[in-house]
Amino acid sequence: MNSFDIVKTVRLTEKGTRQGEKFNQYTVVADRRATKPQIRSAVQELFKVKVVKINTLNVRGKFRRQRTAQAGQAPDWKKAIVTLKEGDKISLT
Repeated sequence: MNSFDIVKTVRLTEKGTRQGEKFNQYTVVADRRATKPQIRSAVQELFKVKVVKINTLNVRGKFRRQRTAQAGQAPDWKKAIVTLKEGDKISLT
């Protein structure tokens, strides 16, 4: 897998923004099969930053109900919380 397949997007939420400002942490949506070393190298390659630490967790997709009362489920995904070296930043614009 290449870096664009591993790191799908940077997740922008209110909590994630606070973590970015206070602890220099960013939340990334990663491929479910990706490991921590793969995510580390992909983030360093794509954003040109130094990664200090990575925490990962698998998020289960929520159950959704359509208008016709058919139940469905959003896909499962992997969340990676990436801590960067002091002074490094990911530009979100």
